[in-house]
Amino acid sequence: MTILYKKLHFLSIWVALLLNVQAFAQITTEPDPPRNWHEMDLKTDGYYGISLNNAYKFLKGKKSKTIIVATIDSGVDTLQKDLKSILWTNPKEIPGNGIDDDHDGYVDDVHGWDFLGGPNGKADFNETTEEVREYAKLKNKYSNTSDATSNPKEYAYWMKVKSIYDSTVTKSAAEIKQLSPVMNILMVTSGIIKNNLHLNADASFTKTDLDRIKTENDTVMQSKTIWSEIFHEEGGSANSTKTIRDYSEYLTKLNNDVNPDLDARKNIVGDNPDDNSNSHYGNNIVKYDDASHGTGVAGLIGAVRGNGYGIDGVADNVRIMAIKAVPNGDEYDKDIANAIRFAVNHGAKIINMSFGKKISPHKKWVDDAFKYAAANNVLLVMAAGNDNQDVDAKPSFPNDTFEDGSATDADNVINVGASSAKLGEKLAATFSNYGKKNVDVFAPGVKVTSIDKDAEFNTADGTSFASPITAGVAALVLSRYPHLSARQLKLVILQSAKPLNGISVLKPGSKTVKVDFTTLSKTGGIVNAYNAVLIASKIKGEVN
Repeated sequence: MTILYKKLHFLSIWVALLLNVQAFAQITTEPDPPRNWHEMDLKTDGYYGISLNNAYKFLKGKKSKTIIVATIDSGVDTLQKDLKSILWTNPKEIPGNGIDDDHDGYVDDVHGWDFLGGPNGKADFNETTEEVREYAKLKNKYSNTSDATSNPKEYAYWMKVKSIYDSTVTKSAAEIKQLSPVMNILMVTSGIIKNNLHLNADASFTKTDLDRIKTENDTVMQSKTIWSEIFHEEGGSANSTKTIRDYSEYLTKLNNDVNPDLDARKNIVGDNPDDNSNSHYGNNIVKYDDASHGTGVAGLIGAVRGNGYGIDGVADNVRIMAIKAVPNGDEYDKDIANAIRFAVNHGAKIINMSFGKKISPHKKWVDDAFKYAAANNVLLVMAAGNDNQDVDAKPSFPNDTFEDGSATDADNVINVGASSAKLGEKLAATFSNYGKKNVDVFAPGVKVTSIDKDAEFNTADGTSFASPITAGVAALVLSRYPHLSARQLKLVILQSAKPLNGISVLKPGSKTVKVDFTTLSKTGGIVNAYNAVLIASKIKGEVN
């Protein structure tokens, strides 16, 4: 499941308040932070960003090496103006000739690969959760028995799967019931707004358009108030089409949990996700309708800087390798393992992974891919997840606690939680997972703005965004200090985050319980680009 945070709490308020416009006055909202707050410096700008400008000042005049960064995600819009010129291009592949020129088993893998792809340009981009898939595999064998003697290990796994499945399906069904009427209201009120503004039915509107509405009609004013609140919550780049699309996709995901299409993978991709004997499947199309998430992730890492368009990516000398392996739903272990190996084999030195799930039936495949990355000196940067859970007690997957016991904290893996713009009790994002042992560091992940597909922009919340910001810092460091190993690069990133001792924050998921920020991650701090390049400048690299 891509783990871009959805504002379900805010939506639940709407259900109670949509027909009571006066009640909206009781909702206290804070002004949006600047569009590029995640790059700012706390001391200079007042926002707890990554001090990127100071890092570039320090690096001025220093020679730079291009770094390939792979994004294992939902795909990338290869025509996006802020990305087009920085896409990785396979130097050994002739585009569009239908031939595997470099003999790697992937035909026309020009900018990356789609492990969810199938024949005729199709892709399995709407999936269900892993627990639903595993429940379906095991229910006929175990649903009517409590006999654990024949295979105690598998029975224990079944009980775990069933527990998570029951929780997931119950939650998804409740959210469908809660959000479906909200979606209906969004559709109706957007139509009222468009009619008042004399827009076509397929047109979109923004907060600026709302300001043009002058009327005393109660229905129109109520619709305007609703959408004003939506745009404030979504951020300055929001528009009606994207808002409705995002929540429609989320409802699709919920419906896939309750009424799953368990044959989608077989019918579209055609492989067996429980058999990893052949990694050569999929197609070379990396942009589909669901490429929004991956495009935003890629933009934060390396969107062209200083071109007067879109945003400035964190790193200024990268090539983005687009690997599509994450559907609207849970990713398959097979795809993630093969995506990591594809990235490593084609020269990526940093891999961003903004996804996660609750069960990993083929964890060994992913563990082995993590080890393969380590053996080839590749850094993996991961989103910690958006369930406001302690992942030390309740792990999410993938992770670097390997099944064979060979590692509990890999030297080449960084797990990233999400922080907000201001130093204070809300510094830790309320949705962010945390863990003193298994979350390494925090980075900006609340109301972060990036590019989107089809020349759009997106302001959103999620550890999905904190991770690529961190990956971008790693790429910036490595581009100037290319002799650093993945192990050293991880240490630089972690040491850049100074422990925020004595900073009391609301524990993620709680409105009342406060904890010291240092208890939420291994470093107890927030990634800082300036500190990172300063530290890197004093280290002798391990790579020749």
